[in-house]
Amino acid sequence: MAKPSANFVCQSCGAISGKWAGQCGNCGEWNSLVKEEVAAPLSGAAGTRLPKGSSAALVPMSGKTVDPPRVLTGIGELDRVAGGGFVPGSGILIGGDPGIGKSTLLTQALAALANRGERVIYITGEEAIAQVRLRARRLGIADTDVLLAAQTNVSDILATLSDGPPPAVVVIDSIQTLWSPMIESAPGTVSQLRAGSESLIRFAKQKGTTILFVGHVTKDGQIAGPKVIEHMVDTVLYFEGDRGHQFRILRAVKNRFGPTDEIGVFEMSDEGLREVANPSSLFISQHESGAPGSAVFAGMEGSRPLLMEVQALVSPSALGTPRRAVVGWDNNRLAMILAVLETRAGVQIGSYDVYLNVAGGLKVREPAADLAVAAALVSSLTGAPIPTKTILFGEIALSGAVRAVGQTANRLKEAEKLGLEQCVIAKSSDMPRQTGLEIHKIEDIAELSAWIATLDKH
Repeated sequence: MAKPSANFVCQSCGAISGKWAGQCGNCGEWNSLVKEEVAAPLSGAAGTRLPKGSSAALVPMSGKTVDPPRVLTGIGELDRVAGGGFVPGSGILIGGDPGIGKSTLLTQALAALANRGERVIYITGEEAIAQVRLRARRLGIADTDVLLAAQTNVSDILATLSDGPPPAVVVIDSIQTLWSPMIESAPGTVSQLRAGSESLIRFAKQKGTTILFVGHVTKDGQIAGPKVIEHMVDTVLYFEGDRGHQFRILRAVKNRFGPTDEIGVFEMSDEGLREVANPSSLFISQHESGAPGSAVFAGMEGSRPLLMEVQALVSPSALGTPRRAVVGWDNNRLAMILAVLETRAGVQIGSYDVYLNVAGGLKVREPAADLAVAAALVSSLTGAPIPTKTILFGEIALSGAVRAVGQTANRLKEAEKLGLEQCVIAKSSDMPRQTGLEIHKIEDIAELSAWIATLDKH
């Protein structure tokens, strides 16, 4: 039997080093190397012999495969992000900031499944049973048949799950508290995370149980621990939002059984999380009419069109280096838009402080927001408000040209459904056969600036 050896493992990336160092040579993180006892791997070196394996059966690519069944929670936004429900035997990792509502969402999901006759188990490693019951009582689901356990030992968890019929869904809250007696290291270390996750995922595949892992996130918003954990699971979800706002966004960044970049929108209330079936109406419901510096953007989040408000404030700067503050958008892309406006459209904005915000705590990642951002900036600088019932979307090139983006028909359909009247898009955009919107097509950013100049400043 191979003797365990002491190595130093980076808690950020999982790199292994034979000696301690202040900085990880692989990822560059400081003070991340921790001493762990790891088993020496088998090798083909002299004196060792690898066990003889058996050949695997080869099958053609053209074979028929049945679509995996789904376990529906009844929470439409959660089922949408999961790709139409949970797939039996899958592992799902959910990350998010502390207090954002991960445990609340999963508790509500288990209660909904229990009401439909499914056997579900909630295993907590961070809270006592009494705390989980208090949360369930606050959510009004204390009378459901959700089974609870407070345990962190992986061996005991597997024994508990194996006792009785296999559960349909299991929640592990959280993955960082798991520890295995076979690993000589503290809970939360790379070796413990890898060993605990592997054992539970193997159980899920064998028994057809869906396991939901709750994961902590770092200060950068990434799930703590090595990336190998995200590779091991089938689905990775991020629960995000600003705790100053009541809205929460559940976003899929990896899904082996469905689309990625799908989102679900929830609203936090005193009675837990509530689904938002039409988030566009909420994110633009408080759109101020006649206010300069505000523009409505038609974005796409997965397969869902979403209207949101972009707010800009351009003010004279008393500093040698004007300030740039961005919330909900890419800071580097804002710098690019400012440079294009000044160089290609003659908008003198470089000496002003610029503040940009996406209303509602949303985070926009697609370049289609360029046109709305540029319009909001010019509107704030000139004092000419964008008409209230107008949407804008399009990508801006460094040459100043406005480029078409995909899903034009879906964006326009969403805008028309919410009562908007006109749209500003790229001249090369593919138009749907029928639309009730008044369309303004522009070719470059100079035309956008000229269009805003024609608006009534009063």
